[in-house]
Amino acid sequence: MSMFLDTAKIKVKAGNGGDGMVAFRREKYVPNGGPWGGDGGRGGNVVFVVDEGLRTLMDFRYNRHFKAQSGEKGMTKGMHGRGAEDLIVHVPQGTTVRDAETGKVLTDLIENGQKFVVAHGGRGGRGNIRFATPKNPAPEISENGEPGQERELQLELKILADVGLVGFPSVGKSTLLSVITSAKPKIGAYHFTTIVPNLGMVRTQSGESFAVADLPGLIEGASQGVGLGTQFLRHIERTRVILHVIDMSASEGRDPYEDYLAINKELESYNLRLMERPQIIVANKMDMPESAENLKVFKEKLVANYDEFDELPQIFPISSLTKQGLSTLLDATAELLDKTPEFLLYDESEMEEEEAYYGFDEDAPAFEISRDDDAAWVLSGDKLEKLFTMTNFDREEAVMKFARQLRGMGVDEALRARGAKDGDLVRIGKFEFEFVD
Repeated sequence: MSMFLDTAKIKVKAGNGGDGMVAFRREKYVPNGGPWGGDGGRGGNVVFVVDEGLRTLMDFRYNRHFKAQSGEKGMTKGMHGRGAEDLIVHVPQGTTVRDAETGKVLTDLIENGQKFVVAHGGRGGRGNIRFATPKNPAPEISENGEPGQERELQLELKILADVGLVGFPSVGKSTLLSVITSAKPKIGAYHFTTIVPNLGMVRTQSGESFAVADLPGLIEGASQGVGLGTQFLRHIERTRVILHVIDMSASEGRDPYEDYLAINKELESYNLRLMERPQIIVANKMDMPESAENLKVFKEKLVANYDEFDELPQIFPISSLTKQGLSTLLDATAELLDKTPEFLLYDESEMEEEEAYYGFDEDAPAFEISRDDDAAWVLSGDKLEKLFTMTNFDREEAVMKFARQLRGMGVDEALRARGAKDGDLVRIGKFEFEFVD
């Protein structure tokens, strides 16, 4: 069984804020001591940190739930509760994080040590010392802590390589990688010997160096799920240059030019932007008897079918077995890399705007009204539900404050406009109360 894992779906839950406290100062020589309840502490964030020592998402195969600690409750003597420490989750370089519900990209983690907060902890609730006013110098009001952010995430690992080797199975990609780098990929005389991406570092004779990824062989229909290629095509997205390896000996009985067209079609079908990457055609197995003639025919077909305004890709005849032509190929690849910029993987429409503060969305409606099967009115909405969660219903003053907040938000008027009558049942989550007109 392969231990390489490049996708995972997990759930993260930031810590809730600690509850504020209701307390009063009672000391022998301090008359009219007043409120003395402190605020709750902040809940812990869930933070992703890039660890260059990790190579796969295997750690997320068996551990799919990550929950940060909640903040401590407020204490007497006006003391704040302790804030919770952030939960640090290590991920490999090249991890893309998406919101599983919206599909939006939250971040692309590519630098060692890079950090990103994927779930924000809730703020602590205020103690009654915060609610003292000249009109109410001894309030019995406190807030519960704000709930921490909770979300489901889709993780995708796209390996960091400057150059990607693509081509049909058994065209010699793994052999080429083993010759030009110190990598030791599995090599066999059968299809799909390579079942996971292999990575190696190349150093040219002129001193240039770059990373090369050998990707599992593609076949026709890979972008629609045929063969192994579909699950590894994502790793080509980070590469800046593609080395298109072709078996010029036609040992499998296929036409090399048809192979070239078929693989490009799969790359285009998977992601149209992959065709923006410059390609170098690697005519492999030139030590075989028929290769020279096949290469001549290949070049004729390429020229005949290429647009006169487009630049023809470079073709380098090589033999991985005899190491013929390798230094020329590597020098040309390094030269092409130097003048090829990084490609943006995601545009703004795919990226989710980072919230400066985890709180209410000002553009979202404050509440929504619907009707349940038992004729009860149901109130919902992020702002209203968060206010409800942060209300301490054990204190009568807090309940009255929540009622005033609902009235100020226009809930009473909206219910009347929808036809609510005195005595109708109103529901917020599992909490129920009667509507009083």
